[in-house]
Amino acid sequence: MEPRNNVTEFILLGLTQNRQGQKILFVLFLLIYIVTMVGNLLIVVTVVVSPALDAPIPSLDSPMYFFLAYLSFLDAVFANSASPKMMVNLISKKKTISFSACMGQLFVEHLLGGTEVFLLVAMAYDRYVAIRKPLHYLIIMNRRFCTLLLLGATVGGFLHSMIQLLFVYNLPYCGPNVIDHFMCDMYPLLELACTDTYFIGLAMIANGGSMAIVIFILLLISYGVILNSLKTHSQEGRRKALSTCSTHITVVVLFFVPCIFVYARPVSNFPVDKSVSVLYMFVTPMLNPLIYTLRNSEMKNAMEKLWSKKLITSGMIICYHTEHTNSKALDRK
Repeated sequence: MEPRNNVTEFILLGLTQNRQGQKILFVLFLLIYIVTMVGNLLIVVTVVVSPALDAPIPSLDSPMYFFLAYLSFLDAVFANSASPKMMVNLISKKKTISFSACMGQLFVEHLLGGTEVFLLVAMAYDRYVAIRKPLHYLIIMNRRFCTLLLLGATVGGFLHSMIQLLFVYNLPYCGPNVIDHFMCDMYPLLELACTDTYFIGLAMIANGGSMAIVIFILLLISYGVILNSLKTHSQEGRRKALSTCSTHITVVVLFFVPCIFVYARPVSNFPVDKSVSVLYMFVTPMLNPLIYTLRNSEMKNAMEKLWSKKLITSGMIICYHTEHTNSKALDRK
């Protein structure tokens, strides 16, 4: 079904109209983008490669790191859903986005965001089983079940995103076409529609904000149950479990609180929304690798071993080529 509108493109106002401020923001977000990509891809590569390494370090071939690698992959892709376009707009005079590109950006953002919501639920269940039923952990959280959880999270994110897209795509847009944001999102687009969007706004709250609130509360309750069960564990077990759970809780809070603020209210746009969106779109994906690596000795050890081995291998290759080149030069003489 084709959308009924006269708008073929939108103008994104971005975070600021000040040219000097735009240049500063470009440098800042470029650094955030680089750190996000390097940090998340480093975790993915470490988790994938680490089980094949020969070393007396704990293997990362476990369900928790299986989910962590997927979370880092999502964050890396998530960073590419809005960052490149926003950075281009910061340094260019033309700050437009076509209607189809806007809808595509909206779909990808909510696909990845929705998938991450359900993935965090799967990670909470993984920690629940690991702490409450440690003897049955590997039996319950086998690779097939973990794969089904990831598939379920992806399907959940896809359905959430499709609902959002179908509502917005079929709305009539007659003008104006100026979006007071740095990306295409639900509420700014609903305000541009030339029709009554009250009931659609309620549906958006149910599909986005209300779902985020319910899942956030359930996650906090589940982690509360997990932490309460640590009383029966040894001191070392409590310390390790507390460190892992506090890491997960930090990530959950950083992701859910900004999302709830933006999507769990009637359709309206506030100037602060853009700053809050920066938190879950850019800051959280950048911080997730730091949070998981700084508080996880297994991950730090695996990274040190992996990249030290890479450096040693590279050094040996360089030495070999140098010696080979020198020997050829002596033979010629």
